[in-house]
Amino acid sequence: MRKTLLGFLTILALFYSVPFGLAAETDGFVPIFNGKDLDGWDGNPAIWSVEDGCITGVTGTNDDNKLTYNEFLIWRQGEVDDFVLTFDFKLSNPGNSGMQVRSWEDVSDPEKPWRVYGYQPDFDGDATYTGIIYGENYRGILAQRGQETVIGDDHKPKEVKRFAEDADIKKQIKIEDWNHYEITAQGDEITAKVNGVMTSKCTDNDKEMRRRSGIVAIQVHVGPAMKVQIKNLLLKRLPLQDKKKIVLIGGPRSHGYGMHTHTASFKLVADWLNKYTNDTLCAVYTNGWPKDPTAFDNADCVVVFCDGGGGHIAIPHIDQLRKLMAKGVGVMMFHYAVEMPAGREGDFLRDATGGYFELNWSVNPFFNAEIKTLCDHPVTRGVVPFSIDDEWYYHMRFRPDMKGVTPILSCVPPDNTREQPFSAHGGNQTVRDEKGNTEHLAWCVEREDGGRGLGFTGGHIHWNWAHPQFRKFVLNAIVWTAGAEVPANGVDVPTPTWEELEANQDYEPNMSPADIQHWKDKIKKWNE
Repeated sequence: MRKTLLGFLTILALFYSVPFGLAAETDGFVPIFNGKDLDGWDGNPAIWSVEDGCITGVTGTNDDNKLTYNEFLIWRQGEVDDFVLTFDFKLSNPGNSGMQVRSWEDVSDPEKPWRVYGYQPDFDGDATYTGIIYGENYRGILAQRGQETVIGDDHKPKEVKRFAEDADIKKQIKIEDWNHYEITAQGDEITAKVNGVMTSKCTDNDKEMRRRSGIVAIQVHVGPAMKVQIKNLLLKRLPLQDKKKIVLIGGPRSHGYGMHTHTASFKLVADWLNKYTNDTLCAVYTNGWPKDPTAFDNADCVVVFCDGGGGHIAIPHIDQLRKLMAKGVGVMMFHYAVEMPAGREGDFLRDATGGYFELNWSVNPFFNAEIKTLCDHPVTRGVVPFSIDDEWYYHMRFRPDMKGVTPILSCVPPDNTREQPFSAHGGNQTVRDEKGNTEHLAWCVEREDGGRGLGFTGGHIHWNWAHPQFRKFVLNAIVWTAGAEVPANGVDVPTPTWEELEANQDYEPNMSPADIQHWKDKIKKWNE
C-alpha cells in the first residue's frame, strides 16, 4: 500500500511540475521558441531577449527601450492560418501585452519598425484585459471577456452570447504570476482561453476585413515600464475544413532580373488564389526549404519552384515529401524544379509527378511553343490554344508506358531545338532522331496513394504571367493538384499591372526603357 501511494504521489508530482496545460499538449504541437535564443524571431534588441529560458520583453527602464509606439517581436519562420497556439505568460503590473495572430506588419514608416496590426488576444498586468480579443489598429475590441461576438460587414462586433461574467473569469487569472493561454483559430472563429477557461470568442464574418492567415507576434505596449515573459510556446496546425491548403516553396535567387523569379512568381500566385478562389489558401515560403516546423502539417499540396539538378532544394527532404504523399498530398514541380539526378531522386519525381527532366536525355531550349490543341481535363478549363516564348523543357523521362500519366500541354518543337550541341541539357542523338514528334511540356498523374502530381516546364520568363492563357493554365494546375475543384471557366484573375510584375524581384531592375516598352506592348497585345 505504501509503495502504491508513493508511486501515485510521484506521478502526481511529475504532473504538477509540468506547466499548466502542457500535460495534454503532445499530439501535433510543435515548439516555435527553442528556449535558448531568439532564432526565428525578430524585434528590437534593446527590448527583447531570452531570460531564464523565456522570451522576455522589457521597456521603459532606459532611453534605448523607451517606447513611442507599440512594438512587437515577430515570428519570421512562417504564418498561421487554422491552428491552436498555447503558451505560458507572466507580466509585471503595470504592463500590457498580447499575442498577435493572423496579423500583418506595417512597413509604411522605416523609422518605426516592428509594428504589427491585426487580431490580438490580450493579457495585461492587472488582468483588466487578459482574455479579450482585441484588434490592434483593426476595429478595436472584438470580444470582451465572457462574450461571444459576430462581426458583420459593418465592421462592428455584436454580442450573440454572454457565456460568463467578466468578474468570474478574472478570478481565474493570477496577477504577476504564470498563466496559461490557448488561442484557437478555425475558419472565421477565434477563441481565447486562459488557465483552461474560455474567456472570449469572435466569429469574423466581415468579408472586407477578416483575415484567414498572417504572422504571429508578441506585443509590448506604450506606457509605464513593463516586463513580459513567454515560455512553452507551442503551435499546432489544424486541417482547413473549408479550403485546400497550398504550400508554395521558392528557392534562393538564381538567374538574373525577370528570370526564374521564385519569390515574385509565388507571391503573385498566392495573392491571386487567395483573392479569387473560395476553396484554396496559399502559404508562401521563400529563399529555400521552410524553417517553419509546422509548414506541412495541414498541407494539401506542395508546389516547388527552384533550381534543379543536384542542388534541388527538395532533395534533402525526399523522405518527408514521400510521407506527405502517402497521406494524399499533391506535389507540383515548376520549371527547373522538374529536374533531379537519375536514381533515387529522379525516381522520386517520377513517382510524385509522373515524369522528370533527366540529364543527357531531356533538353531545355528556348522556343515559341504552339499549343494548337488541348486535352479535355480540369487543368485546361477555360484555356484556349495559345503560343508563347519560354525556356520549354521536353523529352522527359516518364513512367514506363506513360502509366497513369496524362499529357496536358503538348506541341511539336521546331527541328532546330533538337540540333543543339550534345551536352547534359542541350541535346543527344535520341532527341535528334525524333524530329517532328510531339513532346509534352506539362503533364499530370493521379497517384496510387490518392494524391495528384503535376510537372510544368515553362516559367523561365517572369513577364509571361501577364499572358492570360499561360496564367490561367498554371493557376488551374495548382488548384487541381491540391484536390480542389477547378471552375468551369478556369481560374480567372486580372492581368497583373507592370508594377505588380516588378514587385518582389530578386534582383534590381536592369531593363532599358526600350525593353520595358517592348514587354508592355507585348502584354497589351496578349490581352486585347
